Amino acid sequence: MRERVVVKWGGGLITEKAELKTANHSVIDRLAAELTEVVNNGIDVVLVHGAGSFGHLKAKQYRLAEGRTEEEIEGPMTQDEAVTAVRNDMIELNDHIMAALTAQEISAVRLPPHDWVHGTGLDFEAKFDLFNSAPSGIVMVTFGDVVSRDAPFDFGILSGDDLVARLVQELHDVKRLVFAMGGVDGVLRHAPKEGEAQELIERLNPDTNYTGEHATEMDVTGGIGLKVKRGFDAAKHECDVMLINGEVPGRFTSACLGHEVIGTRLTVP
Repeated sequence: MRERVVVKWGGGLITEKAELKTANHSVIDRLAAELTEVVNNGIDVVLVHGAGSFGHLKAKQYRLAEGRTEEEIEGPMTQDEAVTAVRNDMIELNDHIMAALTAQEISAVRLPPHDWVHGTGLDFEAKFDLFNSAPSGIVMVTFGDVVSRDAPFDFGILSGDDLVARLVQELHDVKRLVFAMGGVDGVLRHAPKEGEAQELIERLNPDTNYTGEHATEMDVTGGIGLKVKRGFDAAKHECDVMLINGEVPGRFTSACLGHEVIGTRLTVP
């Protein structure tokens, strides 16, 4: 049986997060090239990516994570129009990802969550048959998205971090989960500050103290804290979990192949 790896490309890694709907093509292209090496080593990959500047800003403005609200929201769109707009924006970002994979001759299939997921959080409802039945060598691609919820909420934000944790639980033979992030080598003891040395936590367990940074003006899905929480959920299923700096060439490939690499490994008792 072939090994399977679930990977998450963070939105802050693959987009210019401070500029609306701007993809970081140089990073995306390099990650796609590194993914080729992983696939060529006989590993099946499920790729999940974040939203960055393609989703969070608009979702924040129209309070999509809260679900339907009767309160007045400033802006030219209704919430329903914003739901459609954010979904379309995520498809646009995913188009960049799929194009980069195609350029590397990687066979990939896109599965937008709004087509197969109901509910948010870790316990969302979904069928994972398409992932488990995918032919070897096919990269299945999905992403954080606006999905349906029960009334009165009607819709909400499904984080890519919730997705990867459930994928580890539901799919066969997942050996590793790799979070590729931008700007940091892994989980830091304290939130990074300009001019100060970053103290990397090389091994993180549920009792380790750290101060996570959460860009509340942008992020509607929980920041580093949710990544760590969902990483621990995955680690309980005998899955190696690493958080690494995806901006450093080679680290993504090394982590996916199970090699020693600079980053944070999550451990559970």
